[in-house]
Amino acid sequence: MVGWKIAFFFLQLLFIPRFSQAQDYVLRLQYADTQSTADTLKFSFSDSLALHRFSDYLIDSLQAEGYLNLESNLQIKPDNRFFLQVDAGTQFKWIQLGKGNLEPWMESSLDGGAIIAGESPFRIEAVQHLMGQILETGQNNGYPFMAVKLDSIELDNGQLRASLYMEKGPLITFDTLRITGSSKIQPIYLARKTGIIPGNPFSQKKVNKLREVLKNSVPYLALSGSPEMSFQNEEATIYLPVEDRKMNAIDGIIGFLPNEIEANKWLVTGQFDLQLYNVSGKGRDYQLNWQRLTQYSQNLRVAAREPYVLGSQLDLGAAFSLLKEDTTFLNRDFSLRLGYQVTANTYIDFFSKWQAGDLLEVGRYENATELPEVGDFRYNSYGADFSFTDVDDPIVPKSGWRSKLTLGIGNKTLRENTGIDPALYAGIERESLQYYIRGAVDYYYRLDKNFSSRVSLQAGELNNSNLLLNDLYRLGGLQSIRGFNENFFYSSRYAYMNLEPRYYFGNYSYFLLFTDLGMLEDAVRKRERDWPFSFGAGLSLETAGGMFNFVYALGKSAGQPLGFNYSRIHFGFTGRF
Repeated sequence: MVGWKIAFFFLQLLFIPRFSQAQDYVLRLQYADTQSTADTLKFSFSDSLALHRFSDYLIDSLQAEGYLNLESNLQIKPDNRFFLQVDAGTQFKWIQLGKGNLEPWMESSLDGGAIIAGESPFRIEAVQHLMGQILETGQNNGYPFMAVKLDSIELDNGQLRASLYMEKGPLITFDTLRITGSSKIQPIYLARKTGIIPGNPFSQKKVNKLREVLKNSVPYLALSGSPEMSFQNEEATIYLPVEDRKMNAIDGIIGFLPNEIEANKWLVTGQFDLQLYNVSGKGRDYQLNWQRLTQYSQNLRVAAREPYVLGSQLDLGAAFSLLKEDTTFLNRDFSLRLGYQVTANTYIDFFSKWQAGDLLEVGRYENATELPEVGDFRYNSYGADFSFTDVDDPIVPKSGWRSKLTLGIGNKTLRENTGIDPALYAGIERESLQYYIRGAVDYYYRLDKNFSSRVSLQAGELNNSNLLLNDLYRLGGLQSIRGFNENFFYSSRYAYMNLEPRYYFGNYSYFLLFTDLGMLEDAVRKRERDWPFSFGAGLSLETAGGMFNFVYALGKSAGQPLGFNYSRIHFGFTGRF
C-alpha cells in the first residue's frame, strides 16, 4: 500500500479544481518507491491536456520532495486509456548543508540560522527559500548584485551533502538623492525621511518603499512619475520626480457687529486658520488657529514642528493653546514634543504638557456654600501619541485607514482661590493623579470610481478624583458631532461614530450624507448619560483656489431638541497654496 505521506499527497491532487470528474480519458497510475510496494490508482479527466498536466505536475512535485532519481513511463492505450508507471526510488535526505563562506553578519540575519538540519528530507522549496533570504539580506545591506549557489555537492545512497557559496559582488552605497521634479524640497530632508542617506549601504527594501513613504509620511509631495535608479562607481543614485502639493491652507472670516453690552462700540468676531507645511523645503510645519464667536469667548492655538533637530532622527515640536469661556474660566496649555518616524506608516510622539486653569469673575462665588464646578488648577502630564496612516490620498482619502491613540498621565494640583471661602476647600485632596486616553480610527472604503464611505470611531476618558468642568473634553461642531455649536458638550468620557457615504463628481469634490451617533458622560455635573445624534447632508467643492465646504445638520441631545429652528449650517472656504 502507498505510505501515508504519499496517500495524503494524492488526496491533495484529487481535489485540484482544474481536474474534471468526466470519464472521457482514464489514467491508471502505478506508483512505487523504496518505502512502499507498487500500488495502482485510477484517475479520470475530461481531455488529454488535463491528463498530461496532471502527469507533469506529479513528476515535478515528487522531485521537489527529494525524489531525485525518479523514473517514469507514460504509455498510450486504446480507447483514450493511459498508463503511467512511476518508480520514485529513494527520497534524498541531507547529511549536511554547510554554511560555506557565509559571513557571520549574514548567518545571524537568517531565520533561526536557517541552515537546513541533517536527516531532513531534501526539498527544493526549502533550499530556494534559504537562498532567497540570503539574497534579500544582501540586497538590503549594500550588496544588490549578490549571487548564491550550492557548492561541493555530494550524492551517496540517497544522502546529500553540500555547502553554500556566496558571491557578494561590490559594496554599493547610496549617492545623493536627486530631485527631478519641480519640488523645492531639500534633498537632505527627503533623504532622511526615506532612509536613503548618502554614504549608507544600498537597501532595496528602502527603494521599494519609496512610494509608501511619500504617500503616508510626506503628504505635501506627489510623484509625477516612477522613481528611477542608476549604478555607477559603486554608488546608487535615486531619481525622484516629485512635485509640491497644495497643502498650505488659509481661511478666515471677520465679522463686525454692534456691541449689545457696550453702547456705541463694535464687536469684532471671526475665525482665522493658517497651516503652513514644508516651510523652506525642510519639512517645517506651522499652525495658527483663532476663533472668537462672542464678546467674551475665544480660543487660540499655535503650533510648530522642526524635523530632524540637530541632525538626529527626532522631530521637535511645541504648541500653545488658550481657551477663554465667556466670563467663567481661562485655560492655557503648553506642550513640548519629540517625534520619531518608526516606519513609513507609523509615527510616535512623546510629549510633556503643562496646563493651567483659572476662574474669572470670582465675585459670583463669594456667597457659595460649596466649591463651584470650575476651579483653579495646575496639571503637568507626560504621555505619547501613536499614529498610523495608510490611505490612498492624504488630503481627501477614498480608501485605506488611519488611527491615533493618545495616552497621558500626571500630577494635578487644585489651587485655592482667594475669592472663595477657604472653608470650602477643607477635606479636598489638593494633589492627585490624573490620566487621560483618547483614540480615533477612520476607515475609508471605496465602492467604485464615484462612491466611497467614511466610517469614524472616536472615544476618550479623563479620570481624576477632583475633576473640574474646565478639565473636561470639549466636543461638538464640524470636527466631531455635527448639528451643534462648537464646543457645545463637556465630557469626561465619550464615544461617537460618524458614518458618511460620499458621491464624488471630481477628484476632491463630492456630495455627502451623514449621521453622527454619540455617548457622553459628565462626571462633574453628575448628569445622566447623554446620547446625542445628528444627521444631514453637505457638499465639498474643489475650486481653483481651494476647498469650499457646506454642511447642513440637525442634531438632538439632552440639551437641544430636534427641530429645524435648532439646525446648524457649517460652512467655510479653505484656500490652498
